[in-house]
Amino acid sequence: MILFPQRLDKDIAENDPVRVVDAVIDNLRLENFRKLYKERGRSPYHPRMMLKAVIYGYMNNLYSCRKIETALKRDIHFIWLAGYERPDFNTINRFRNRVKEEINRVFTQLVLVLAERGFITLEVEYIDGTKIESKANKYTFVWRKTTEKNRAKLISKINALLEQIDEAIAQENAERENGQSFTPADLVNIAEELNRNLENEPGPGTKEQKDKLRERKKQIKQLREHADKLGEYDEKLDILGGRNSYSKTDRDATFMRMKEDAMNNGQTKPGYNLQVGTENQFILDFGLFQTPGDPLTMIPFFNSFFDRYGKLPQTGVADAGYGSEENYRFMEEAGIEAFVKYNWFHREQHMRYEPNPFSPQALHYNVEDDYYVCPMGQRMERIGTTRTKNESGYVTESARYKAQRCEGCPLRGSCFKAKGDRIMEVNHRLSEYRRKARERLTSEEGIKHRGRRCIEPEAVFGQMKYDMAYKRFRHVGMDKVKMDFAFFAIAFNLKKMCSKTAKQAKNGGNTPRSGLFLQFYRILRLENRIFWECLQKSVAASLFDSQAA
Repeated sequence: MILFPQRLDKDIAENDPVRVVDAVIDNLRLENFRKLYKERGRSPYHPRMMLKAVIYGYMNNLYSCRKIETALKRDIHFIWLAGYERPDFNTINRFRNRVKEEINRVFTQLVLVLAERGFITLEVEYIDGTKIESKANKYTFVWRKTTEKNRAKLISKINALLEQIDEAIAQENAERENGQSFTPADLVNIAEELNRNLENEPGPGTKEQKDKLRERKKQIKQLREHADKLGEYDEKLDILGGRNSYSKTDRDATFMRMKEDAMNNGQTKPGYNLQVGTENQFILDFGLFQTPGDPLTMIPFFNSFFDRYGKLPQTGVADAGYGSEENYRFMEEAGIEAFVKYNWFHREQHMRYEPNPFSPQALHYNVEDDYYVCPMGQRMERIGTTRTKNESGYVTESARYKAQRCEGCPLRGSCFKAKGDRIMEVNHRLSEYRRKARERLTSEEGIKHRGRRCIEPEAVFGQMKYDMAYKRFRHVGMDKVKMDFAFFAIAFNLKKMCSKTAKQAKNGGNTPRSGLFLQFYRILRLENRIFWECLQKSVAASLFDSQAA
């Protein structure tokens, strides 16, 4: 009685983040969690208590289930939060895997709560991406080019082997062009039929017949081995899909160049392309992609935002890595005001920038008659259209213009170096999108968003990697990696909310519409509060106890 307090929460400050975590999670809708448990059997730990423990662990840089288990036995905040419940690391790990689909909806609920409380508006989204290393071994790579090259060599060996076998069935299959239609099952069927024909033949009598029989058996064995190897190459190509590489220990991870390169030699490592949308340094949305480039991730990322909140943001802000024709067109048709840079935007804003006088942008263009005029006064007439398709299937069109006569031109060496007359390609639609983007980015609002973008997602990545030590995923597979980052995103937003409210209270400034979130904690319904009259009281029982303290 003298050494220890009667109530454990007396040693926990009123404005401690652990109370905010307890209050917020108590008021989230977790009805779908009940469906994840069986109705019969031993009573499990309450999922609401488990969710609190895991999220509070992530807020304190505890991502290991064993470390969370230790904290539940030693840390007074974890003990208070869990009500003296002590799940082991296996139970914690099973809980995370069990809720890997529902935890995404919990993240969405939390963002909506932040919007209701005035921390964010969901009207503007600052987008950026970073590479996060996978748990996979960095030397377990599989490359597309190497696989295709080895498969082509194997097909040549199969064709050569079938030509040596003087059987009718083998010769029929050998006539297939380049062996492209061969499948492992076809080769196995051929080997089985050859083996049956061999068994039906009379036994060898002479030494030559025995040698011939031995050679045929060897060929059938090689054909089976080639079938297995061909199946291995086909499986690798199926796993690769549209990617250029993957890891054997994490097949969803792609080899990418990371900024954290200890050897400074451009070594690629298995990882994921993490895309994050932020506002006021809160994470609004996140997505994990297997492609290292950013341009192809923007449209799926906006679709993810729409799936979460039923609308698109009014304003989208991103750097030059997203400035493609496909992305500009999508945002224009979706009604999103795009403040997205293009490749050479920063060079154009430099005081000493001088455009290339021979570039298409610097040449005079006659819109009505559709021709360009070169610096020497020659007309460059349109001669056709070039269409190209990117990895997502989007088709871009570029007009081709050709000069009439470049022979003997004194500016030829500076204009171009190819043989014949100059031919240039111009994407008029992309040029118009860039012109509109330049007008928006150089406006007063655009300058504000450009300055804000540097302290939005970049600050989130810095806090994530260096303050919270989240530099590498600890799970294997896309579904588990998404689950892990969903937990982290919830913890990050709660930690950011606690930091902002504490800072505003310290400075005496105005807090969001509802005031400190602690006030929200104090007006919770009594039946949802956890009271600690008895230190041995379990969370599972207290959640359904409506008695006041």
